[in-house]
Amino acid sequence: GEEEGKDIHPAVTASTGIAATHIGGLTIHSWCGIGIKDTLTSRDLSDIVSNKRIVGRIKKAEVLIIDEISMLSAKTFTAVDKVCRAVRKSNVPFAEDKSKLPFGGLQVVLVGDFFQLPPVTRRVEVSNEQTFFPDEDENTTPFAFSSPAWRELDPTVCYLIEQHRQEDAVLLNALNAIRSNVVDDITRDCLAGRIVSVLPKETITKLFPHNANVDRINEVELAKLTTQKRSFAMHSRGAPPLIESLIRNCLSPESLVLKVGAKVMFTKNHPEGRYVNGTLGEVIGFDKEEGQPIVKTRAGKTIVVEVSEWGIQDGEKILAAIDQYPLRLAWAITVHKSQGMSLDAAVIDLRQAFEYGQGYVALSRVRTLDGLYLLGFNARALEVHPTVSEQDARFREASALACRQLTRSSS
Repeated sequence: GEEEGKDIHPAVTASTGIAATHIGGLTIHSWCGIGIKDTLTSRDLSDIVSNKRIVGRIKKAEVLIIDEISMLSAKTFTAVDKVCRAVRKSNVPFAEDKSKLPFGGLQVVLVGDFFQLPPVTRRVEVSNEQTFFPDEDENTTPFAFSSPAWRELDPTVCYLIEQHRQEDAVLLNALNAIRSNVVDDITRDCLAGRIVSVLPKETITKLFPHNANVDRINEVELAKLTTQKRSFAMHSRGAPPLIESLIRNCLSPESLVLKVGAKVMFTKNHPEGRYVNGTLGEVIGFDKEEGQPIVKTRAGKTIVVEVSEWGIQDGEKILAAIDQYPLRLAWAITVHKSQGMSLDAAVIDLRQAFEYGQGYVALSRVRTLDGLYLLGFNARALEVHPTVSEQDARFREASALACRQLTRSSS
């Protein structure tokens, strides 16, 4: 009932730091104490079980929410299950031992879209050379749904089909064709029709698969401006390892360098909706008294930008926080950093797309086909992971079955 639900405080987590800052939660790795490990020894487990803070958090939780589930590997998902079972194993006489239940009896809510970016591959040091090894075994895939923990959890599937970003039927058809793995000449021609040789006169955010392109463009464009430079340093407080994690995953830089004329993007949602993560604009000045950047958004709104806080909380307690203006230079950003954003327009270069889902994420950032300016795309940009295509059919089937069961039980 409504009254009962009010007392349930879910543990809000996400698979990546950026996603965690968007929803004001912890990464799942921090929440359950596994850190960067994706497999746990019995020693690792015993260290976690003897950590009072982590144990208190996991025992207190009734619902665990994990956002951006596509980017959480099968191994990590299994490790989280293992920790929850170990912590929720009761040593108290007559108390229920929940260690035999998936996630120690926690209700788990998983949110995300497996057509988006998959778990990042690990970089392993081998004889002084950096080599990439996919985070998977020979007979499985890196996705969380391939793990034994997922199979045991056997979650009820709710497949969301309503679109809130795209307003354009032609673009939606192209995105659906990529999702369904039925890219044909119509889809290719639709996208090829948005390839430009001359960039639009107005400055529009550029999305690239690789970091190097992004940094170079932002530095070059900022240097072109002859206006005075202003620097804003990030401030932090709390536990150093958590601060490092916040800084690494915050879209705003530690030192934000701006000039009048700089193209910027807001990196956070404003609590009252004045801007959202992904709102684009231009610095038009700095407040005379306080020195805050003044940004004119693409929609024509003028905003005197206030400092924002990114925090890691445990219930009501703030464990660490950083303060910075919620802005970053935005002549260019990476596709990975763009996941979760909505853009009115973007110049997208997918000629060097290297990851399944990268093209789909980039193309689905824009609301309309008119807002899409393509520099080109390779074959990988239009591919989705073959395992995801197979699994998607199972998810749709499971969701339809769940709907039928719910309808029967409520009638």
